[in-house]
Amino acid sequence: MTTQHQIVDSSLTLGQNQIVSCDSDRSASEKEKRKSQDGSQKHLNGCVPLSHQVAGHKYGVDKVGILQHPDGTVLKQLQPPPRGPRELKFYSMVYDEHCCDPVLLDLQMHLPKYYGTWTPADAPNDLYLKLDDVTRKFNKPCIMDVKIGQKSYDPYALKEKKDQQIRKYPLMEEIGFLVLGMRIYQVNTDSYETHDQHYGRGLIKETIKDGLTKFFFNGNSVRKDAIAASIQKVQKILQWFQSQSQLHFYASSLLFVYEGSSQQTAQTKRKAGSLADVSAAPKGCPTDGEVLEYNNNVCVIGSMENGRTMTSLGQSLSNMYALHKKGCSQGHHNDVPLEIETSEQDNSLWKCTTPPNGNDNKPQLEKESHHMPAVMQKPNEVEVRMIDFAHVFPSNTKDEGYVYGLKNLLTVLQQILNN
Repeated sequence: MTTQHQIVDSSLTLGQNQIVSCDSDRSASEKEKRKSQDGSQKHLNGCVPLSHQVAGHKYGVDKVGILQHPDGTVLKQLQPPPRGPRELKFYSMVYDEHCCDPVLLDLQMHLPKYYGTWTPADAPNDLYLKLDDVTRKFNKPCIMDVKIGQKSYDPYALKEKKDQQIRKYPLMEEIGFLVLGMRIYQVNTDSYETHDQHYGRGLIKETIKDGLTKFFFNGNSVRKDAIAASIQKVQKILQWFQSQSQLHFYASSLLFVYEGSSQQTAQTKRKAGSLADVSAAPKGCPTDGEVLEYNNNVCVIGSMENGRTMTSLGQSLSNMYALHKKGCSQGHHNDVPLEIETSEQDNSLWKCTTPPNGNDNKPQLEKESHHMPAVMQKPNEVEVRMIDFAHVFPSNTKDEGYVYGLKNLLTVLQQILNN
Protein backbone atom coordinates (compact mmCIF):
# COMPACT_ATOMS: atom_id res chain seq x y z
CA MET A 1 0.00 0.00 0.00
CA THR A 2 1.39 3.42 -0.94
CA THR A 3 1.83 6.24 1.49
CA GLN A 4 -0.93 8.12 -0.32
CA HIS A 5 -3.35 5.20 0.14
CA GLN A 6 -2.41 5.02 3.82
CA ILE A 7 -3.22 8.71 4.26
CA VAL A 8 -6.56 8.30 2.47
CA ASP A 9 -7.44 5.23 4.55
CA SER A 10 -6.46 7.07 7.72
CA SER A 11 -8.61 10.04 6.69
CA LEU A 12 -11.59 7.77 5.99
CA THR A 13 -11.13 6.06 9.31
CA LEU A 14 -10.89 9.45 11.05
CA GLY A 15 -14.02 10.64 9.25
CA GLN A 16 -15.91 7.50 10.24
CA ASN A 17 -14.81 7.99 13.82
CA GLN A 18 -15.98 11.61 13.67
CA ILE A 19 -19.36 10.49 12.31
CA VAL A 20 -19.67 7.92 15.08
CA SER A 21 -18.59 10.58 17.57
CA CYS A 22 -21.12 13.10 16.20
CA ASP A 23 -23.88 10.49 16.27
CA SER A 24 -22.92 9.60 19.81
CA ASP A 25 -22.88 13.27 20.86
CA ARG A 26 -26.22 13.88 19.14
CA SER A 27 -27.71 10.83 20.84
CA ALA A 28 -26.38 11.93 24.20
CA SER A 29 -27.68 15.44 23.60
CA GLU A 30 -31.13 14.14 22.70
CA LYS A 31 -31.14 11.91 25.76
CA GLU A 32 -30.19 14.86 27.95
CA LYS A 33 -32.91 16.95 26.31
CA ARG A 34 -35.52 14.25 26.87
CA LYS A 35 -34.28 13.78 30.40
CA SER A 36 -34.56 17.52 31.00
CA GLN A 37 -38.05 17.61 29.52
CA ASP A 38 -39.11 14.58 31.56
CA GLY A 39 -37.68 16.21 34.66
CA SER A 40 -39.45 19.47 33.84
CA GLN A 41 -42.76 17.67 33.36
CA LYS A 42 -42.24 15.80 36.62
CA HIS A 43 -41.33 19.04 38.31
CA LEU A 44 -44.48 20.72 36.92
CA ASN A 45 -46.73 17.79 37.83
CA GLY A 46 -48.18 17.39 34.36
CA CYS A 47 -48.62 21.10 33.64
CA VAL A 48 -47.75 22.25 30.11
CA PRO A 49 -47.09 25.65 28.52
CA LEU A 50 -50.33 27.43 27.56
CA SER A 51 -50.75 26.70 23.84
CA HIS A 52 -53.06 29.58 22.94
CA GLN A 53 -51.18 32.40 24.67
CA VAL A 54 -50.98 35.47 22.40
CA ALA A 55 -49.03 37.92 24.57
CA GLY A 56 -47.14 38.30 27.82
CA HIS A 57 -44.36 36.23 29.38
CA LYS A 58 -44.12 32.76 27.82
CA TYR A 59 -42.92 29.70 29.67
CA GLY A 60 -39.56 28.46 28.41
CA VAL A 61 -38.79 31.82 26.80
CA ASP A 62 -38.97 34.26 29.72
CA LYS A 63 -38.02 33.80 33.35
CA VAL A 64 -41.70 33.50 34.23
CA GLY A 65 -44.58 32.22 32.15
CA ILE A 66 -48.07 30.77 31.90
CA LEU A 67 -48.96 27.09 32.17
CA GLN A 68 -52.04 24.92 31.79
CA HIS A 69 -52.89 22.78 34.82
CA PRO A 70 -54.23 19.24 34.19
CA ASP A 71 -57.56 20.34 35.70
CA GLY A 72 -57.98 22.96 32.95
CA THR A 73 -57.06 26.06 34.92
CA VAL A 74 -54.38 28.53 33.87
CA LEU A 75 -51.30 28.97 36.06
CA LYS A 76 -49.71 32.41 35.91
CA GLN A 77 -46.29 32.41 37.53
CA LEU A 78 -45.81 35.19 40.04
CA GLN A 79 -43.47 37.89 38.78
CA PRO A 80 -40.56 39.11 40.93
CA PRO A 81 -41.40 41.70 43.62
CA PRO A 82 -43.01 44.13 43.69
CA ARG A 83 -45.16 43.18 40.68
CA GLY A 84 -45.97 39.59 41.59
CA PRO A 85 -46.97 40.17 45.22
CA ARG A 86 -48.97 43.21 44.12
CA GLU A 87 -50.99 41.15 41.63
CA LEU A 88 -51.52 38.45 44.25
CA LYS A 89 -52.80 41.08 46.70
CA PHE A 90 -55.20 42.36 44.06
CA TYR A 91 -56.74 38.95 43.31
CA SER A 92 -56.87 38.06 47.02
CA MET A 93 -58.65 41.33 47.80
CA VAL A 94 -61.22 41.06 44.99
CA TYR A 95 -61.99 37.38 45.66
CA ASP A 96 -61.81 37.49 49.45
CA GLU A 97 -64.67 35.29 50.68
CA HIS A 98 -65.56 37.98 53.24
CA CYS A 99 -65.57 40.80 50.67
CA CYS A 100 -68.70 42.96 50.91
CA ASP A 101 -67.53 45.92 48.83
CA PRO A 102 -70.06 46.23 45.96
CA VAL A 103 -67.41 47.77 43.70
CA LEU A 104 -65.13 44.74 44.06
CA LEU A 105 -68.01 42.28 43.86
CA ASP A 106 -69.10 43.86 40.57
CA LEU A 107 -65.50 43.71 39.35
CA GLN A 108 -65.44 39.93 39.71
CA MET A 109 -67.72 39.48 36.70
CA HIS A 110 -65.10 41.17 34.48
CA LEU A 111 -62.12 39.05 35.63
CA PRO A 112 -61.09 35.42 35.17
CA LYS A 113 -62.23 33.44 38.20
CA TYR A 114 -59.49 33.13 40.81
CA TYR A 115 -58.81 29.76 42.49
CA GLY A 116 -56.02 30.83 44.81
CA THR A 117 -52.35 29.94 44.44
CA TRP A 118 -50.49 26.81 43.35
CA THR A 119 -46.90 25.70 43.65
CA PRO A 120 -45.12 22.49 42.52
CA ALA A 121 -44.68 20.09 45.43
CA ASP A 122 -40.90 20.01 45.00
CA ALA A 123 -40.39 23.74 44.28
CA PRO A 124 -41.74 25.79 47.20
CA ASN A 125 -40.30 29.03 45.83
CA ASP A 126 -42.30 28.82 42.57
CA LEU A 127 -45.67 30.43 43.12
CA TYR A 128 -48.48 30.57 40.55
CA LEU A 129 -51.85 32.28 40.41
CA LYS A 130 -54.53 29.69 39.60
CA LEU A 131 -57.08 31.23 37.22
CA ASP A 132 -59.97 30.17 35.06
CA ASP A 133 -59.09 29.57 31.41
CA VAL A 134 -61.37 32.06 29.67
CA THR A 135 -60.99 30.15 26.38
CA ARG A 136 -61.85 26.70 27.74
CA LYS A 137 -65.44 26.59 26.46
CA PHE A 138 -64.49 27.54 22.91
CA ASN A 139 -63.69 25.00 20.20
CA LYS A 140 -61.66 27.32 17.95
CA PRO A 141 -61.01 30.37 20.14
CA CYS A 142 -60.07 33.61 18.42
CA ILE A 143 -58.06 35.59 20.98
CA MET A 144 -56.82 39.17 21.22
CA ASP A 145 -54.91 40.90 24.03
CA VAL A 146 -55.31 44.69 24.15
CA LYS A 147 -53.45 46.84 26.68
CA ILE A 148 -55.69 49.68 27.92
CA GLY A 149 -54.82 53.18 29.19
CA GLN A 150 -52.81 56.23 28.28
CA LYS A 151 -49.78 55.07 30.23
CA SER A 152 -48.19 51.64 30.23
CA TYR A 153 -46.03 52.49 33.27
CA ASP A 154 -47.17 53.09 36.84
CA PRO A 155 -46.56 56.20 39.01
CA TYR A 156 -43.59 54.55 40.74
CA ALA A 157 -41.72 53.58 37.58
CA LEU A 158 -38.17 54.87 37.26
CA LYS A 159 -37.40 57.36 34.50
CA GLU A 160 -35.59 54.69 32.49
CA LYS A 161 -38.69 52.48 32.61
CA LYS A 162 -40.97 55.35 31.58
CA ASP A 163 -38.74 56.27 28.66
CA GLN A 164 -38.54 52.63 27.58
CA GLN A 165 -42.33 52.22 27.58
CA ILE A 166 -42.88 55.48 25.70
CA ARG A 167 -40.35 54.46 23.05
CA LYS A 168 -42.13 51.14 22.54
CA TYR A 169 -45.36 52.88 21.54
CA PRO A 170 -45.25 56.70 21.50
CA LEU A 171 -48.94 56.83 20.49
CA MET A 172 -50.19 55.16 23.68
CA GLU A 173 -51.18 58.47 25.26
CA GLU A 174 -53.10 59.59 22.17
CA ILE A 175 -54.73 56.31 21.14
CA GLY A 176 -55.25 54.94 24.65
CA PHE A 177 -54.77 51.26 23.84
CA LEU A 178 -52.29 48.89 22.21
CA VAL A 179 -52.84 45.53 20.51
CA LEU A 180 -50.36 43.12 22.13
CA GLY A 181 -51.24 40.06 20.08
CA MET A 182 -54.02 38.18 18.31
CA ARG A 183 -54.84 34.70 17.04
CA ILE A 184 -57.63 34.34 14.47
CA TYR A 185 -59.14 31.10 13.20
CA GLN A 186 -59.36 30.99 9.39
CA VAL A 187 -62.33 28.89 8.29
CA ASN A 188 -61.03 28.33 4.74
CA THR A 189 -57.76 26.73 5.77
CA ASP A 190 -58.68 25.35 9.22
CA SER A 191 -55.65 27.17 10.62
CA TYR A 192 -54.78 30.16 12.76
CA GLU A 193 -53.38 33.51 11.70
CA THR A 194 -51.28 35.10 14.43
CA HIS A 195 -49.86 38.57 15.04
CA ASP A 196 -47.58 39.63 17.89
CA GLN A 197 -46.86 42.89 19.68
CA HIS A 198 -44.77 44.21 16.78
CA TYR A 199 -47.90 44.18 14.63
CA GLY A 200 -49.77 46.22 17.23
CA ARG A 201 -46.98 48.74 17.66
CA GLY A 202 -47.01 49.28 13.92
CA LEU A 203 -50.59 50.54 14.04
CA ILE A 204 -51.16 54.29 14.02
CA LYS A 205 -54.27 56.43 14.33
CA GLU A 206 -55.00 56.09 10.61
CA THR A 207 -54.59 52.29 10.51
CA ILE A 208 -55.88 51.23 13.93
CA LYS A 209 -59.36 50.46 12.57
CA ASP A 210 -57.99 48.15 9.87
CA GLY A 211 -55.70 46.57 12.44
CA LEU A 212 -58.60 45.68 14.74
CA THR A 213 -60.77 44.58 11.81
CA LYS A 214 -58.23 41.83 11.10
CA PHE A 215 -59.09 40.21 14.43
CA PHE A 216 -62.72 39.80 13.38
CA PHE A 217 -62.01 38.62 9.82
CA ASN A 218 -62.21 34.82 9.54
CA GLY A 219 -61.01 34.51 5.94
CA ASN A 220 -64.51 34.80 4.51
CA SER A 221 -66.15 37.74 6.22
CA VAL A 222 -65.96 40.16 9.11
CA ARG A 223 -67.68 38.69 12.17
CA LYS A 224 -69.97 41.61 13.00
CA ASP A 225 -71.89 39.48 15.50
CA ALA A 226 -68.67 39.08 17.52
CA ILE A 227 -67.96 42.82 17.23
CA ALA A 228 -71.44 43.74 18.49
CA ALA A 229 -71.16 41.34 21.44
CA SER A 230 -67.65 42.64 22.23
CA ILE A 231 -68.92 46.22 22.28
CA GLN A 232 -71.63 45.33 24.76
CA LYS A 233 -69.12 43.71 27.10
CA VAL A 234 -66.61 46.56 26.85
CA GLN A 235 -69.43 49.00 27.62
CA LYS A 236 -70.16 47.13 30.85
CA ILE A 237 -66.49 47.39 31.84
CA LEU A 238 -66.59 51.11 31.03
CA GLN A 239 -69.66 51.52 33.24
CA TRP A 240 -67.79 49.85 36.09
CA PHE A 241 -64.83 52.22 35.70
CA GLN A 242 -67.11 55.23 35.60
CA SER A 243 -68.74 54.14 38.84
CA GLN A 244 -65.58 53.61 40.91
CA SER A 245 -62.87 55.89 42.29
CA GLN A 246 -60.81 53.55 44.42
CA LEU A 247 -58.47 51.79 41.99
CA HIS A 248 -56.19 52.85 39.14
CA PHE A 249 -54.98 50.30 36.57
CA TYR A 250 -51.73 50.56 34.61
CA ALA A 251 -50.37 48.16 31.96
CA SER A 252 -53.54 46.08 32.32
CA SER A 253 -55.25 44.39 29.36
CA LEU A 254 -58.56 43.22 27.99
CA LEU A 255 -58.65 39.66 26.69
CA PHE A 256 -61.13 39.20 23.81
CA VAL A 257 -62.30 35.70 22.86
CA TYR A 258 -64.93 34.60 20.36
CA GLU A 259 -65.82 31.28 18.75
CA GLY A 260 -64.23 30.82 15.34
CA SER A 261 -65.64 27.43 14.36
CA SER A 262 -69.07 26.44 13.08
CA GLN A 263 -72.07 26.77 15.37
CA GLN A 264 -72.68 23.02 15.63
CA THR A 265 -69.08 22.26 16.61
CA ALA A 266 -69.10 25.04 19.20
CA GLN A 267 -72.33 23.72 20.74
CA THR A 268 -70.85 20.22 20.96
CA LYS A 269 -67.81 21.60 22.80
CA ARG A 270 -69.99 23.42 25.32
CA LYS A 271 -72.04 20.29 26.04
CA ALA A 272 -68.88 18.28 26.67
CA GLY A 273 -68.46 19.85 30.10
CA SER A 274 -65.93 22.23 31.58
CA LEU A 275 -63.96 23.15 34.65
CA ALA A 276 -67.05 24.89 36.02
CA ASP A 277 -68.79 21.51 36.21
CA VAL A 278 -65.88 20.08 38.19
CA SER A 279 -65.30 23.03 40.50
CA ALA A 280 -69.01 23.19 41.29
CA ALA A 281 -68.84 19.80 43.02
CA PRO A 282 -69.96 20.01 46.68
CA LYS A 283 -67.17 20.54 49.16
CA GLY A 284 -66.14 17.42 51.01
CA CYS A 285 -67.27 15.10 48.23
CA PRO A 286 -64.18 14.21 46.16
CA THR A 287 -64.49 11.59 43.46
CA ASP A 288 -62.73 8.23 43.76
CA GLY A 289 -58.96 8.52 43.90
CA GLU A 290 -59.05 12.30 44.38
CA VAL A 291 -58.51 14.52 47.38
CA LEU A 292 -59.44 18.08 48.09
CA GLU A 293 -56.82 20.64 47.13
CA TYR A 294 -57.02 23.94 48.98
CA ASN A 295 -55.97 27.20 47.31
CA ASN A 296 -56.26 30.09 49.77
CA ASN A 297 -59.58 28.80 51.10
CA VAL A 298 -60.89 28.13 47.59
CA CYS A 299 -61.71 24.44 47.38
CA VAL A 300 -61.20 22.60 44.09
CA ILE A 301 -61.08 18.93 43.23
CA GLY A 302 -57.55 17.84 42.40
CA SER A 303 -54.76 15.37 43.06
CA MET A 304 -52.17 15.92 45.75
CA GLU A 305 -49.40 15.17 43.30
CA ASN A 306 -50.45 18.18 41.27
CA GLY A 307 -48.90 20.42 43.86
CA ARG A 308 -49.49 21.71 47.35
CA THR A 309 -51.43 24.85 48.27
CA MET A 310 -51.94 27.18 51.19
CA THR A 311 -54.79 26.36 53.57
CA SER A 312 -55.48 29.77 55.03
CA LEU A 313 -55.64 33.06 53.19
CA GLY A 314 -55.00 35.27 56.18
CA GLN A 315 -52.16 33.13 57.45
CA SER A 316 -50.55 32.43 54.11
CA LEU A 317 -50.23 35.82 52.40
CA SER A 318 -47.34 37.06 54.52
CA ASN A 319 -45.65 33.66 54.28
CA MET A 320 -46.00 33.64 50.50
CA TYR A 321 -44.54 37.14 50.16
CA ALA A 322 -41.53 36.19 52.28
CA LEU A 323 -41.04 32.85 50.52
CA HIS A 324 -41.36 34.34 47.06
CA LYS A 325 -39.01 37.25 47.77
CA LYS A 326 -36.46 34.83 49.22
CA GLY A 327 -36.56 32.76 46.05
CA CYS A 328 -36.12 35.77 43.75
CA SER A 329 -32.84 37.37 42.84
CA GLN A 330 -31.58 40.24 44.96
CA GLY A 331 -31.44 42.54 41.95
CA HIS A 332 -35.13 43.43 42.06
CA HIS A 333 -36.16 46.59 43.88
CA ASN A 334 -38.28 46.29 47.00
CA ASP A 335 -42.00 46.86 47.08
CA VAL A 336 -43.23 50.43 47.42
CA PRO A 337 -46.04 51.73 49.64
CA LEU A 338 -49.42 51.78 47.94
CA GLU A 339 -49.99 55.52 48.10
CA ILE A 340 -53.06 57.21 46.66
CA GLU A 341 -52.44 58.52 43.16
CA THR A 342 -54.43 61.63 42.23
CA SER A 343 -52.86 63.03 39.07
CA GLU A 344 -55.27 64.29 36.41
CA GLN A 345 -54.80 63.28 32.78
CA ASP A 346 -55.41 65.27 29.61
CA ASN A 347 -57.99 63.53 27.42
CA SER A 348 -58.26 66.23 24.77
CA LEU A 349 -55.90 64.70 22.23
CA TRP A 350 -58.46 62.38 20.70
CA LYS A 351 -62.08 63.28 21.31
CA CYS A 352 -64.48 60.38 21.01
CA THR A 353 -68.08 60.27 19.95
CA THR A 354 -68.98 57.80 22.71
CA PRO A 355 -70.86 59.62 25.50
CA PRO A 356 -69.96 59.02 29.16
CA ASN A 357 -72.69 56.44 29.64
CA GLY A 358 -71.51 54.55 26.54
CA ASN A 359 -75.06 53.96 25.31
CA ASP A 360 -75.03 55.65 21.90
CA ASN A 361 -74.45 52.26 20.27
CA LYS A 362 -77.68 50.70 21.54
CA PRO A 363 -79.89 51.12 18.45
CA GLN A 364 -77.17 49.79 16.16
CA LEU A 365 -76.43 46.91 18.52
CA GLU A 366 -80.10 45.94 18.65
CA LYS A 367 -80.21 46.06 14.86
CA GLU A 368 -77.14 43.80 14.58
CA SER A 369 -78.44 41.46 17.29
CA HIS A 370 -81.69 41.04 15.38
CA HIS A 371 -79.78 39.59 12.43
CA MET A 372 -77.42 37.40 14.46
CA PRO A 373 -77.66 33.60 14.27
CA ALA A 374 -79.42 32.38 17.42
CA VAL A 375 -76.35 30.57 18.74
CA MET A 376 -74.19 33.68 18.41
CA GLN A 377 -76.53 35.70 20.62
CA LYS A 378 -75.60 33.55 23.59
CA PRO A 379 -73.30 35.43 25.99
CA ASN A 380 -70.74 32.62 26.18
CA GLU A 381 -69.96 32.95 22.47
CA VAL A 382 -67.89 36.06 23.24
CA GLU A 383 -65.79 36.85 26.30
CA VAL A 384 -64.06 40.10 27.24
CA ARG A 385 -62.14 39.89 30.52
CA MET A 386 -59.70 42.17 32.29
CA ILE A 387 -56.28 40.59 32.91
CA ASP A 388 -52.79 41.54 34.20
CA PHE A 389 -52.88 43.38 37.51
CA ALA A 390 -49.26 43.82 38.53
CA HIS A 391 -49.70 47.60 38.43
CA VAL A 392 -52.96 48.33 40.27
CA PHE A 393 -52.94 51.04 42.93
CA PRO A 394 -55.44 52.56 45.38
CA SER A 395 -56.81 55.95 44.40
CA ASN A 396 -59.49 58.47 45.30
CA THR A 397 -60.22 59.64 41.74
CA LYS A 398 -61.62 58.05 38.61
CA ASP A 399 -59.13 56.20 36.42
CA GLU A 400 -59.36 58.67 33.55
CA GLY A 401 -56.49 57.08 31.62
CA TYR A 402 -58.23 53.69 31.49
CA VAL A 403 -61.62 55.28 30.75
CA TYR A 404 -60.03 57.24 27.90
CA GLY A 405 -58.65 54.04 26.38
CA LEU A 406 -61.97 52.20 26.70
CA LYS A 407 -63.88 55.01 24.99
CA ASN A 408 -61.43 55.15 22.12
CA LEU A 409 -61.56 51.38 21.72
CA LEU A 410 -65.36 51.48 21.67
CA THR A 411 -65.26 54.22 19.03
CA VAL A 412 -63.07 52.13 16.72
CA LEU A 413 -65.14 48.98 17.26
CA GLN A 414 -68.31 50.93 16.46
CA GLN A 415 -66.74 52.25 13.27
CA ILE A 416 -65.91 48.72 12.17
CA LEU A 417 -69.46 47.59 12.98
CA ASN A 418 -71.00 50.46 11.01
CA ASN A 419 -68.94 49.84 7.86
